Amino acid sequence: MMKTPLYRDPIYDGAADPVVIWNREAKEWWMIYTNRRATVEDRQFAWVHGTDLGVASSKDGNDWVYRGTLPGLDIEWGRNTFWAPEIYWHEGIYHMYVTYIQGVPEDWVGRADMLHYTSPDLLNWTFQSRLVISETNIIDACIYHLPNGLFRMWFKEDNNTYAADSKDLYHWERVGLIIEGRGHEGPNVFRFKEYYWLIVDEWRGQGVYRSDDLIKWERNGLILDQPGSREDDGTIGLHADVVCSGDEAYIFYFTHPERVTGQEPPSYTYGTRRSSIQVAQLEVVDGKLVCDRDRPFELKLMPPTCEYEDMVSDGN
Repeated sequence: MMKTPLYRDPIYDGAADPVVIWNREAKEWWMIYTNRRATVEDRQFAWVHGTDLGVASSKDGNDWVYRGTLPGLDIEWGRNTFWAPEIYWHEGIYHMYVTYIQGVPEDWVGRADMLHYTSPDLLNWTFQSRLVISETNIIDACIYHLPNGLFRMWFKEDNNTYAADSKDLYHWERVGLIIEGRGHEGPNVFRFKEYYWLIVDEWRGQGVYRSDDLIKWERNGLILDQPGSREDDGTIGLHADVVCSGDEAYIFYFTHPERVTGQEPPSYTYGTRRSSIQVAQLEVVDGKLVCDRDRPFELKLMPPTCEYEDMVSDGN
């Protein structure tokens, strides 16, 4: 049986926004995540700021061990905020795009920028740039290699999904609005069972869109919206990452196990702040993406063998 929850951060107990990627140098899977400070009693929303990027490793994706936090990301003095990393491997280099907020705000304030780093080994990071693709706050990047040779980044802006394109992963040109309507965040793109899929966190489950060309998207449904019966899995699934391995696809997401679905707690406690990482298997039934989070399955993550990360996973 699959371990549930799959992972909890042993330091702050606030693992969120996971990205799962194969570490080619260490020959193991790494989960890199927003290290929310759930154990900290602080004012308002300070606990979701001042966050490092936590790291856990696993040989097969089933048993994870906490390794610490990513070093060397500071671009200025002080305690600052890093959210929702996207990591994409291309031609021997890991590219990370991560949301950055200066300092530790107590409320949902502060300029949110997208920073670009590169690394040869997932540990030694070099700051490249602060992306200039929006005049407002942007968070939650996702990268995929388009059939035309360009790289596309999807990201959250003003509670909708926008995009930018690049020839080289360093220089980006704004494309514009992609998905609008109901507010959402955390776009994630992957290919599975002959279709491209885009999922977004609608704060009521994951909204699903389907495409034949990565350009035009049609609504396909909602997943992780119904509570599961596994331990710590009885609430909606939040900000997810998908890894496609062989003929299977696995969705890694986080939950707030002690929150009431659809009800924002009037005041936060450790119980309502803490979060757990879960994993479930995806299927396509009659052209629709579905996820039965209670169905037992065997997690089989295989190392990538292709040139581009997104040929075997979303790279996110």
